[in-house]
Amino acid sequence: MVRDLKNMTLRGFGLVCLFMIVSKAYAREFAVGGAKGWTVPSGSQVYSQWAEQSRFQIGDSLLFVYQPNQDSVLQVTRDAYDSCNTDAPTAKFADGKTSFALTHSGPYYFISGNKDNCKKNEKLVVIVMADRNGNTTTSSPPLPSPAPAPSSLPPSPALAPSAESPPSPPPMTGPFETPAPTPTPTHETPNSAASPSSSFVAALLVAAFASTLFLH
Repeated sequence: MVRDLKNMTLRGFGLVCLFMIVSKAYAREFAVGGAKGWTVPSGSQVYSQWAEQSRFQIGDSLLFVYQPNQDSVLQVTRDAYDSCNTDAPTAKFADGKTSFALTHSGPYYFISGNKDNCKKNEKLVVIVMADRNGNTTTSSPPLPSPAPAPSSLPPSPALAPSAESPPSPPPMTGPFETPAPTPTPTHETPNSAASPSSSFVAALLVAAFASTLFLH
């Protein structure tokens, strides 16, 4: 039984070694910048287009060739890549022929150790998509969503019940009798007595008539 266990262990070890050999045989080395090597590019999109045309997998490597007394290679973060910050790189290489192994999936950021060269677009982004076994890309965990900020406005108070207005009287239905208009009282002016002047004239006429009778 011990012998069988030993044989199984040897077989397992042999399979692991075989897998490593096969993986190494399929690994590729990409010369950054092609024949020109790691230098200031002729255009702003040279390294971006070069990276887009290649498919990088775990186990592959990047070869940076440059003049060691004039340039270097820095592995940096995304922020340092965007701003060409050479102060605190993740890794620094200055041997003139740097082979960098891609050991995990995800993005890798590289810039020139010469800040002026970096500002002239001597920088590279490489994204490793999968390993040799076809495993999917190991994506970074999503950032937690920020908690919604509490509303600065206080909750609206409940609307107070409005005072109920008295109900309107129901409209009157049925025939209406229009009250007769109140008659306006007529004031009759009593016949006024004959004025004194009229009586005096009448008396004169009677006297004149009488005098004529006596004279005849």
